[in-house]
Parts: sequence; structure tokens; C-alpha cells
Amino acid sequence: MKSPIARLLAAALLSAACSSPEPRLIQAPAVEDVASTPDTSGNDAVTTADTSGHDVPHRPDLGGQDIGPDAPGIEDAAFGLDLRPVNATCHAWARPASGSSVEIVRAFANLSFSQPIWMTQAPHRADRWYVVEQAGRVRIFDNDEATSEVATFADIRQRVTSGGERGLLGLAFHPQFETNGQVFFSYTAGNQSRISRFVSTDAGTTIDHDSETILLTISQPYANHNGGQIGFGPDGYLYIGMGDGGSSGDPLKHGQNTDTLLGAMLRIDIDGTAPYAIPSDNPFVEGGGAPEIFAWGLRNPWRWSFDRETGELWAGDVGQNAVEEVSIIRRGGNYGWSAKEGFRCHDVNPCDSGEWLDPVVDYGRQNGDLSITGGYVYRGQAIASLIGTYVYADFVSGRIWALLFDAESGAPRPAELLRAGFNVASFAESKDGELYVLNHGGSIHRLMPAGEAVADPVPARLSLTGCVQPNDVRQPAAGLVPYDVNAPLWSDGADKRRFLALPDGKTIDVASDGNWVLPQGSVLIKHFVLGTRFIETRFLVRHDDGGWAGYTYEWNEAQTEATLLAGSKTKMIDGQRWSYPGRAECTTCHTQAAGVTLGLETAQLNAGFVYPTLRRANQLATFEHIGLLSAPLGALPEALPALADPHGTGALAARASAYMHANCAQCHRPDGPTPSEMDLRYDTELGDRNICDVLPSGRTLGEDARLLAPGSASLSLIAHRMQTLDAYRMPPIGSHLVDDQGTALIEAWIEALQACP
Repeated sequence: MKSPIARLLAAALLSAACSSPEPRLIQAPAVEDVASTPDTSGNDAVTTADTSGHDVPHRPDLGGQDIGPDAPGIEDAAFGLDLRPVNATCHAWARPASGSSVEIVRAFANLSFSQPIWMTQAPHRADRWYVVEQAGRVRIFDNDEATSEVATFADIRQRVTSGGERGLLGLAFHPQFETNGQVFFSYTAGNQSRISRFVSTDAGTTIDHDSETILLTISQPYANHNGGQIGFGPDGYLYIGMGDGGSSGDPLKHGQNTDTLLGAMLRIDIDGTAPYAIPSDNPFVEGGGAPEIFAWGLRNPWRWSFDRETGELWAGDVGQNAVEEVSIIRRGGNYGWSAKEGFRCHDVNPCDSGEWLDPVVDYGRQNGDLSITGGYVYRGQAIASLIGTYVYADFVSGRIWALLFDAESGAPRPAELLRAGFNVASFAESKDGELYVLNHGGSIHRLMPAGEAVADPVPARLSLTGCVQPNDVRQPAAGLVPYDVNAPLWSDGADKRRFLALPDGKTIDVASDGNWVLPQGSVLIKHFVLGTRFIETRFLVRHDDGGWAGYTYEWNEAQTEATLLAGSKTKMIDGQRWSYPGRAECTTCHTQAAGVTLGLETAQLNAGFVYPTLRRANQLATFEHIGLLSAPLGALPEALPALADPHGTGALAARASAYMHANCAQCHRPDGPTPSEMDLRYDTELGDRNICDVLPSGRTLGEDARLLAPGSASLSLIAHRMQTLDAYRMPPIGSHLVDDQGTALIEAWIEALQACP
């Protein structure tokens, strides 16, 4: 169920109300306390909470003092502010240079795609590009930076099952495409992976959609770890990367089972006997395993490539919960999964028998790194310092590395090149060897040699940002607008004080799903306060290139200044462990699928707020009244969705839905960065959330366990993962304390459920 904003077209109602010369109190129906009433459906997701602000447990003022809902002098009003403040000082700074010889720039700036996951050029054609969209469409455009025209090469969306890690995952042109017109697709259809051949009869402008020949069908026991990339090697054979079939920990042990095509790199001869032949030097061509296998022991080789100079096959293999690895895939090689993960033992100990090949290098899950995206050995000419080095990235953090080797020892040494600021779905290599980077959010970028070195544009101290008053950094600059959310993210008990700053003359677009899209140059500021002590200030900045990035400042003991942190940091504060995120970690939660800003959405902001004017007013009405929005919302606030206060007195299902929306749905939603098919947005009906009576794909609590077991919190994995502090904790980073109140809420909701819809 989508946000009703797009369906509410009576824009004149709110416009007229906001222009009324007489202040009025925006009222909403009172909320009945039904927390003790068993909720058997779980579908009461949208609350009719009091949007006037009468049931606001805490609304911070602009500085160090709190304005409670019953503080003296507060008046109920239609709007909290009369005019939009002039923002003369708080502006997005330039994106920091990487400090390396490489920078990333937007390519084909007039084009945008829907979840692009692969880009390539046809053999012998450098004049155009093909972009694979995950849902099942291939787009084609001229290799011209100024182009704004895109055509459709193929559209098989009706045949593709997409979402999470499934979809149209690979495309490869036959080496003799110019003469035979053959192009190969790798996609998921239901619980199968398919490798198909199509034919183009018009020199690569479109495919004949009726020409499909399915070459290979592989059953998939779970919805994740599908691998999916395909490509022709220098030997002319078609290589196929397949994951282990999914779930967590390889429960069916496909990685070490050579009788299955899962967890392996396959190699077939598509020019041999129909539908394909087996190359004569495949490891198991004479028996002992599936003859299609070229190498095995892989978990999920999402992206891999051949070095165009040496012919070596480099792969990024996505890890379980400890490490991500880069491997050179060799014929007959066993890469250890699931006996090993990277260089370490996983479910076999000891694991140093010599049977398994180690990766070239691996990296742990810190700084927001969670999922490797394999790249290419750079063979272009534009970036001399990269020639001959393997370039790869992390999908979640957006960090991009070059794999260097020590001149004396030959030991591999990853060097961070830059941080993309988006989810890196794939790299692409042009005919001349230059590298492009695909943003899963829709844009294409290119690696370029960096210009002259410039000073770091990020202010080193909070007082220098222009977003606070220099003589009292707890107070905001004049151009900031305070706001709050109905359902906050759990932050280990810290209170949060939020502000936004827009460039003068710029406005916010409200998308059809209720997410707010801020203009380039916008700045979001959030202070974290433990007790009365400011401990951290985070900035979320939308740079001029359209990308977002996060920056963290650590407060001093005297509470007079905060200093920019170069990376992540953990320290004890009054006996409590506190983690400051590094820049790359911000994208772990601030996902593109959730609109990046998270709290800035209609249902989160539809609430009363006590402004520094000592007026209590609805935030939506106030934002529109002062001209922050590009268009009217289309209805009075009480007719728009509003998330419940998770710890208020509203309906149990609404409060639980709001909590999961704020704490889980940034990742667990369609197109989110997790392999799960869960959709925990507040406006998704319980029956469509893919959790009720659904078997877990990973860690379980016994054979009766479910993601959500109606009436039994003890058998519900979503409740269990909120209580643990190990590697399976949810949320996965940035928290060291269990949210006892939130856990109790979710458990009460589950216990009240009598059945699935």
C-alpha cells in the first residue's frame, strides 16, 4: 500500500488553510489506547496520531535546553514559523578529493536508469553502450557524453523474477556477434536461474524476443546468492558465475559439492553440440563432478572479469558475515567455501589441509563494508598510476580500492582510491580499457585522473561549518529549520536534535511514496545527546554532483567544540560504549532505496512540534507555509499518513509497524541492499511483508522458528535478532545496547497476533 499523497488531489484545501490570516489549531482525532487489545491482523500500520503536537513526549529546542510539551508560554498555532529563514552560511561543501591520483565523475549526465547492474559494449563496437536494468530490461545509448536519448534493446521483464538479488543479472555478446547476432542472458525465473540465447537481426539495435533458446536451467533453493554474471573468456567459452544457492552459511553444502552447479564458476562451449558442449579440459569432463564446473568453493561471485592482457580471471566473492574476498579463479581450483571464508576457517576446523586455494586478499566488515563488487584490472591509458592494478569496490560503503603489490615481497596491499558516495553495483570496461562505475541508484560514473591537489573542503571543526553559531556551537545558525520525527531510529538511548538547511531559493520535492527529495547543496544536521551531554554531531550533505555523503564530529569534554573525524571511532562515554561512524558507514543505513535522508518523509514529519517561537504546530503545515516544499501536499495533515509514536498509546500494530519502519525498513524493503525479501515499511500490509510464518533463510531458533511466528515471540527471528549483540544483530552496526523498550513492543505485537492474514 503506497502513501496516499499521490491520490489526494485537493491541493486547494491546504493552500487555503495556510493562507488564512487567522491562526488556527490543526486538530486530529484523539488516539484510543488499544495497546492491551489483541491485534489479530497486524495491518493497522498507519496511525491517526495527534498531528497537532499534544501528545509529544519531548521536542528539543534549538540549543542545549529542552522545551517540553507543557513548558510555560507555549501556544497552539497553525504554523510554527512565519517566514522561511535566510540561509547565508550553511551550505554543502565540495566533495572531498580522494587524496589519490583518481577521482570519480558523473558520465552521461543526461541519462538515468532503473537499478543498473551491468554495462557493456558489443564486440567491435565502441560507439554505443548497453545497460542492464535488474528488473529485466536492457537499454542502449550512443557513446556520447552529451546524449539524452535511450532506446530499449531488450525487455524481458515478463519472464524475469526480480527483487533482492534476483533479476536480469548478466548479459554477454557472442565474440562473433557481428556475424551471428547472438547475445546471452542470465536471469532468474521463479526458483530457477536461466542461461538463454537470443538473436538480434538488426545489428544490435534490438533482439528478437521470440528467438529465446534456454541453454541451461539451474534450480535455486533460496532467493539469494544467485551470482548471475556471464561472459566469454579469451578461449571463446562462456563462463557462468553461480552462487551457493542462498540462505546463510551454505546449509545445503553446495560449495563443496561438485555434483551441483551451485557455488561454482561454470564453463561451457555454446558453439558445440546443442544446447552446448563441455570443453575438453574442464576438471570433471571425465567424471567425478558436474562436467560444466570450471572451479568451485565459491559463495557468491557477484562480479568478475578477465584481465584483457594476461587472461587471468579475477572475481569478487561476497562473504558471509566476516570477510569479503578477491580471488584469481583457476581451472580446477577449490576456493574453500563453506569450509573456509577468506583465509579463515568457517565450518571446518582445522582448515589448512592445502585442499583449498586462498584468495589474493580479503577485507573485514568495518567502515560500512559489507559486500564486495568485483572490478577489472585496469588496462586503460588515462590513469597511469592504475595501469596493471585490479580495481574493485564495496557495494554498501561505496569504497573503491586498487590492489597493489609490494615491490620487494610481492605481498598484496589494497589502497583506497576514493569513496563513491553510492551503492556500487558494477564496474564496466570500455573498448579502450577505461573504467566506469554503475550506481545502483541510476547514474553512471567514470574513473578519471585527479586534478591538482586541493585542500580538504570539509571544515575541521563544527564552529567552522557555518551551520552553528561560532560563539555557541550548540545553537544553530540562523538559516536552519528544526524538525523531529514520529518514530526515531534506536541510537543506544541518545536523544537527537535535528535541523535542515536548504540553499536559498531551492525547495523540496515530495515523491509519490512520501519520501522527500532535497535539492543539491542541502545539509542535514543531527546532534546526539546522552543525558545533557552533546557527544556527536552528524552531517548528511548532498553535494553538487547529486550524491550524498556523511561526516561526523566528536564533541570535546568542555562542550565548546566538536572536531571532524577522519574515520570511525569507538570510545567509552560515562561507562557506555559509543561508536562514531566513518564516512563510508553512513550508506549502510542511509540507503538509496529508502530515499537516503530517512526521517524526511511525510509520515515521519506529520506531527506537532514546539518551535523556538514557543508555538506548537504541525510540521507539514509549517514547512509548506514558509515555502520549503515545491508543491502543495494535497490535503490537510490529518488526512495524510502519520507514523505512530512507537512508545505512545496508539494501536499496538501501528506502533510496531512504525518502529520497524524506522529501524529496519531502510534495508528491508524492495530494492534494499539485503538479500532478504522482507518489506518492513509501515504501509505494507502484514501479508505482503514476507515475514509471517516464513521460514528463516539463515540462523534459526529450531525447526519451528519463523521470521514471525504468530503468537510466539520466542520462535520469531525478527524479535530474537533485536536482542542479540553478536554478528547477527539488527541493526547490524552502530549500536552496542539492546533497545529493551523496542524489543518489548515487537514481542507484544507478535504475541498478540493469532494468525497470519
